[in-house]
Amino acid sequence: MKTPTTPTKSSLPTISVVATGKPAPGLVAGGGVVCLTWALLQPGCSMLKPALTSCSILLFWCILLAGQPRGAPPQPPPPAGTAKVNGKDGLKYVWITAGVFQMGCSEGDAECFDNEKPVHEVVIKGFWLGQTELTQAAYQRVVETSPSYFKGAQLPVERVSWIDAQSYCRAVGMRLPTEAEWEYAARAGGEVARYGIVDRVAWYADNSFGGSNGRETHVVGLKPPNAWGLYDMLGNVWEWVADWYGPYHEDFEVDPAGPATGNVRVLRGGSWNYASRSARASQRLSGVQDDHTAANFGLRCAGD
Repeated sequence: MKTPTTPTKSSLPTISVVATGKPAPGLVAGGGVVCLTWALLQPGCSMLKPALTSCSILLFWCILLAGQPRGAPPQPPPPAGTAKVNGKDGLKYVWITAGVFQMGCSEGDAECFDNEKPVHEVVIKGFWLGQTELTQAAYQRVVETSPSYFKGAQLPVERVSWIDAQSYCRAVGMRLPTEAEWEYAARAGGEVARYGIVDRVAWYADNSFGGSNGRETHVVGLKPPNAWGLYDMLGNVWEWVADWYGPYHEDFEVDPAGPATGNVRVLRGGSWNYASRSARASQRLSGVQDDHTAANFGLRCAGD
């Protein structure tokens, strides 16, 4: 049997493997099969469980490349940090570049719950994400109603169910982010539980007092954003994600969408009436039916 040989440099697409979410330039359509074959011959590379972060990114780009029509020109993604306004709801959406991250309990985080483990490597393709939580003004503009308990045009909309959230996002040409996309964006390239000191970056039970209502929601965007320009990823209101709830596994994943079926949904990020422990990138609030509403359940939309 003829021994397989590694393709020569001249026969391969030029690939820049990085862990920062930057695209790999030089990928040419039709080269995906060659790229994938070459990648799997590299030490430590496996479709089942890549050993190296660089290998994970390489496999991801090869998979994307293999799916493009032969001869089609590559479609470059927007530059990192690009923002656009959605004409239907008037909100800004930020381009989140593709990359790889460790999903689940942050190293050294003693506040993690069991459902945040095991930590596993995930590759995410680029996507758009709301710069802020969905405001009441935007919801009113599209749905022509305001279900929120706390009233204010620039306050986050709340008392919306998963069904309401999904319906809204579809109405503006978007969708709910997956749980993996949400955590990847919240971390913004970081590996710690929060992107800043909790009192500085999040509205939670100890700092959300105001007016005669006691604790309450706050106008979106008052706290500093994370490194990718996203506001209130921690605190203010819990945010619905698209997934059914399910346990984590150690397996490497590419752009996971969660379990195919389930009984309850997931919310992320913590809220104005929860302890600081909830305001962490890996925190998962589960056990919630998709028709349930509460004055601390909100959302932000995503798009491809």
